[in-house]
Amino acid sequence: MTLWLAIVLVALISIGFKAAGPVLLGDREMPPRLAGVIALLAPALLAGLVLTEVTGPAWSGVDWTLCAGLAAIAVTYVLRVPALAAIVCGVVVTAALRFLI
Repeated sequence: MTLWLAIVLVALISIGFKAAGPVLLGDREMPPRLAGVIALLAPALLAGLVLTEVTGPAWSGVDWTLCAGLAAIAVTYVLRVPALAAIVCGVVVTAALRFLI
């Protein structure tokens, strides 16, 4: 339940930041540096949520098969594989490792 509450709060904060720009700036153009920070805020917060969910409290619940699946997703995505195929690759790697262990 707390994870979903955090996701909703992050989404609301992100929407608030994105809505505050036009409200505060009016017809003026948003500075490029500020636009870059706002664009990167949601992915950074999502990465933090994923990391805390994967590692557990105080790094005690680390699931190495899940970490290997996430690494497989990262590698395939860097190799310009489509996102859906990269996720399927990560799922297959995680499932295979859990089956073998």
